[in-house]
Amino acid sequence: MSRLTPPDPAPLYQKTDHWFQRATAALLGEVPCRLGCTSCCIGPFPITLLDVHTLQQGLAGLPPDHRNRIEQWAIEQTAAMEAAFPQLTHSNLLDKWSDQDIDRLVTEFHNHPCPALETDGRCGVYHHRPLVCRSMGIPTENRGLVHGACEVQTFIPILRLPSSFREEEARLAQEEAASLDALRRTIGSTGEEVFLPYGFLHRETRETCEKSGTGEKV
Repeated sequence: MSRLTPPDPAPLYQKTDHWFQRATAALLGEVPCRLGCTSCCIGPFPITLLDVHTLQQGLAGLPPDHRNRIEQWAIEQTAAMEAAFPQLTHSNLLDKWSDQDIDRLVTEFHNHPCPALETDGRCGVYHHRPLVCRSMGIPTENRGLVHGACEVQTFIPILRLPSSFREEEARLAQEEAASLDALRRTIGSTGEEVFLPYGFLHRETRETCEKSGTGEKV
């Protein structure tokens, strides 16, 4: 029986980057994202196993001291999260968590910076950052109403993004779902999401958790 090959998510991440750049231009400079603005880099949030796969690729290419520093931050943060939410010691997959429980953890650890956030505001794994990080900053739209994407953007005028960009955004979301499903089947995972700091844990630990669905540390 041939071994399944994990999907290559790089084209999806590149297309998302391209979409963000064009959407930003279409909004005539009203997107505040720039070096030094780290509002969306503070506090944990869910990322997919596709993002975990990409983060691990980025960590593997870093100098050992840089990689170890990021991993140590992640270890300390996940230890604190597990002390406050013991269910994470049994499984770090979030698919059985309620929205209320996710919100409670996010609120409690709202001041924890991303393990890859550098002191100068740069991202230590910028070219391998999660999809949500690549699209954050574009105003969201719900039932015809436009909302700022973050607390910084709330205070600036918001233009409506052309419908063609929203249609492309939906297609990218469908492509992400298909790639995530293919990855899950490849690694035998029953879940889809973990909190951000878990994406920086050592590859062998992550793969064992994903395959077993238990979240037990090795």
